[in-house]
Amino acid sequence: MRSFGQPPSADEIEALARAALERLPEPFSTSIGDIVLLVHDFADDETLRQMGIDDPFDLSGLYEGIPLTERSVEQSGTLPERIFLYRRPILDEWADGEETLEHLVAHVLIHEVGHHFGLSDDDIHALEEAAE
Repeated sequence: MRSFGQPPSADEIEALARAALERLPEPFSTSIGDIVLLVHDFADDETLRQMGIDDPFDLSGLYEGIPLTERSVEQSGTLPERIFLYRRPILDEWADGEETLEHLVAHVLIHEVGHHFGLSDDDIHALEEAAE
């Protein structure tokens, strides 16, 4: 656990997220597909506006794509699904809480992976427990 020093970089957050992806159980780990994982400091202004969010610290992650449960052959050729992790809101939550950064990044990532699979909140919670 890191408790002092420079804030973790985007690359460090991405490394934690990729480690969490590797811990996903079957069938999720092999069905994740070609999701692009991106770490930015904050969501862009357009995303925040579209989501009705005034404070950029209120959004720590976002899934952008069509959930597997809603896809059809008519959607071939679309852009790849993307998961965004927003570094500054994650670090802010980490600084205010008692969770490790590793656990917090995994929590945000798994929530967004759950959207990719079209899971309910209860199913996302179960997936998170299985990936610990």
